[in-house]
Amino acid sequence: MVLVTTTASQKAPNPSGQGISQPLPARDRQVIAILLVAAFVVILNETIMSVALPRLMGDLGISARTVQWLTTAFMLTMAVVIPTTGFLLQRISTRTVFMLAMGLFSAGTLLAALSPGFWMLLLARVVQASGTAVMIPLLMTTVLTLVPVERRGVVMGNITIAISVAPAIGPTLSGLVLQFLSWRFMFVLVLPIALASLVYGSRRLVNVGQPGHQKLDVWSVLLSIPAFGGLVYGLSQLGRGASGPEVAIGFISFGLVLLLIFGWRQLRLTRGGRSPLLDLRPFSFRMFSLSLALLCLAMLALFGMVILLPIYLQTVRGIGSLATGLLLLPGGLLMGLSGPTVGRIVDRYGPRLVTIPGALLLTFTLWQFSNADASTPIWMLIGVHMLLMLGLACLFTPSFTAGLNPLPPYLYSHGSAVLGTLQQVAGAAGAALLVAIMASRTATLSETGLPELAALNGGIELAFSVAAVISIGAVVLACFIRNTKPPLDEQSMGRQPGAGEEPASEESTATRF
Repeated sequence: MVLVTTTASQKAPNPSGQGISQPLPARDRQVIAILLVAAFVVILNETIMSVALPRLMGDLGISARTVQWLTTAFMLTMAVVIPTTGFLLQRISTRTVFMLAMGLFSAGTLLAALSPGFWMLLLARVVQASGTAVMIPLLMTTVLTLVPVERRGVVMGNITIAISVAPAIGPTLSGLVLQFLSWRFMFVLVLPIALASLVYGSRRLVNVGQPGHQKLDVWSVLLSIPAFGGLVYGLSQLGRGASGPEVAIGFISFGLVLLLIFGWRQLRLTRGGRSPLLDLRPFSFRMFSLSLALLCLAMLALFGMVILLPIYLQTVRGIGSLATGLLLLPGGLLMGLSGPTVGRIVDRYGPRLVTIPGALLLTFTLWQFSNADASTPIWMLIGVHMLLMLGLACLFTPSFTAGLNPLPPYLYSHGSAVLGTLQQVAGAAGAALLVAIMASRTATLSETGLPELAALNGGIELAFSVAAVISIGAVVLACFIRNTKPPLDEQSMGRQPGAGEEPASEESTATRF
């Protein structure tokens, strides 16, 4: 069955390296630009609530535990919806998926702006997350379909702008809005941009490839919801300690058991020649698995830092939320703006030239944060944070590029969905692990009679130390990441193997740059 049609820009890689400098056709550039702007908008919204929760507690008259559901529900929805995007992107046309995603996001944003109370705002966040979950896999799949292997690094670097700059701007924008306006304006300001993207995209966006005729496996959907949802919810509660570790571990165990059953069913559907909800065959490509492991370690460090550093700045150092957002902004901007340069290096010289220094920077900066106390100069914190974000930029772009490059086109959407899903799980795990370590160490130090702020600082130091030790794994993985090319057989032209066939092995088809 033909799932992806080959475009003019999707040519077989040229071993001689010729054609690398050829620009993409104008139509392809326009498609990617539309999706990139839309992805930037929806990811910006993902972090815009981070500094608004205290204000919402007062305005809506709710507790801290209740208000946390605005972020927990968003994360849960993302974890549940992303695994279905592999099926959606093969079953529905590009334009339809885009309009569905941006339509849901815009509707959720409007509902949030008009919400009279907590429950409608919670529903609005769920609707927003349903649209957000589709955009990154849609963008990734489209880039893989349109962009030849020799140019993917720089294009993936541009995607890093949306993935990293938007979360960095979110808290800063939120702080500025809350300084002068009502919390509703966080959504009022985003809504016109979302609607403009929706209208422009509905007129200009063209379909990439052609939809297939796969049938939805209902049992897979029913398994995926509690599997991914239970796992992410358990991890989030483990980090907060709100419901007790027994409840959190119970949800994690429940999610893992259902996740194993879900994976078993996907493999059984694939071997039977039927369409799985989430095709797991990308894991048969060694470079995909290695890159995914590196990406998950980087996400664990990123989400842990996003949680711990603001706590340190606002509580230990007494810096306000707006000032905290402004202090973290240079690092986020550096990470995003360096993405295209990192991508060009990956295209020209391969990923290891940036992944190894990036992993070393990650370990060094996390260790530096583990030594931060109440007397550490602010300028030094900003500098270390910028180095950390530069290191992450040197990991994200090569991980995306090297991991997705070896996949044949019929696995593009599923590979993107797997990346998106495990990013959410890794982020939740990183935040949960490091916050749990911080809370446990803080409690232990408090029992010894240490002042509250000193005990909290000790907990944060230990959490960053553990993150630094974990990041050593990223250094090891970075040494094995290399560029590979997709198979140059009939599968690379979009034919999906039938029942009982195996995908071409990476070792026999991958070529080193």
